[in-house]
Amino acid sequence: MRIALGVSYNGQAYDGWQSQPSGNTVQDKLEVALARFAAQPEPVRTLCAGRTDAGVHGLMQVVHFDTPLARTAFSWVRGTNTFLPPDIAVQWAQPVPDAFHARASAVARRYAYVLLQSPVRPSVEAGRVGWVFQPLNLAAMQEAAEYLLGEHDFSAFRAAACQAKSPVKTLQRIAISRRGTSTSVQAKADSDTDWQPCYWRFEFQADAFLHHMIRNIMGCLVAIGQGSQPPQWMAQVLAARSRSAAAPTFAPDGLYFLGPVYAPHWGLPERSPAYDWLP
Repeated sequence: MRIALGVSYNGQAYDGWQSQPSGNTVQDKLEVALARFAAQPEPVRTLCAGRTDAGVHGLMQVVHFDTPLARTAFSWVRGTNTFLPPDIAVQWAQPVPDAFHARASAVARRYAYVLLQSPVRPSVEAGRVGWVFQPLNLAAMQEAAEYLLGEHDFSAFRAAACQAKSPVKTLQRIAISRRGTSTSVQAKADSDTDWQPCYWRFEFQADAFLHHMIRNIMGCLVAIGQGSQPPQWMAQVLAARSRSAAAPTFAPDGLYFLGPVYAPHWGLPERSPAYDWLP
């Protein structure tokens, strides 16, 4: 039987998703918990929809694994969570056909970056949001984001360690919104730069992403939002196809994997309830 799981996690304490010799990754913790629930001596091997880096969070990572055990979906959720640390939790489980593959069956992936704009660094949000202490201009960032939409060679936003076969990806959506301010302040922020403590939320959807691609795009968007570069600079960076042309990689703290997108016939949840928790 093939089982699909939806997994959420706070990535602060882990060395990313993918299993490593240290054993301190989200995949390592999940596979050990699955084996303990299944009463197996070896970890249950899983395949995920999209690997995340150290410090990056997941709201709906999707994995699949094969097992001879017959358990209800509810049992896989409750039983596995019994053996997981408190910052990792299985949200749902569902039997799927053998043709389903968590990575190959995904038609798109979605991420969000949550950014705190404040003169004071984060405290209770530390590790869960990025931070800027200078005001951002919404219109300038939105204009810059338009240059990235569609199919492009994203080499300028690709980490040196990226293992993707091709830098060409299709960025389908970038949505930028400001949250946590009054209606009057929001209206002013939509047309001009305004210095008010608030949260910014950047959402990205693409067929696939390169290593550090979103964090490198975020570095450029923030530079443009702060007025260090004009919106047209984003087009120049993209055309350069060189990592040296872009801004420094932004912190992982505020990056969340919202989950993959699958065709409706698989019958999997579209998003995690935790989506609405994000600022």
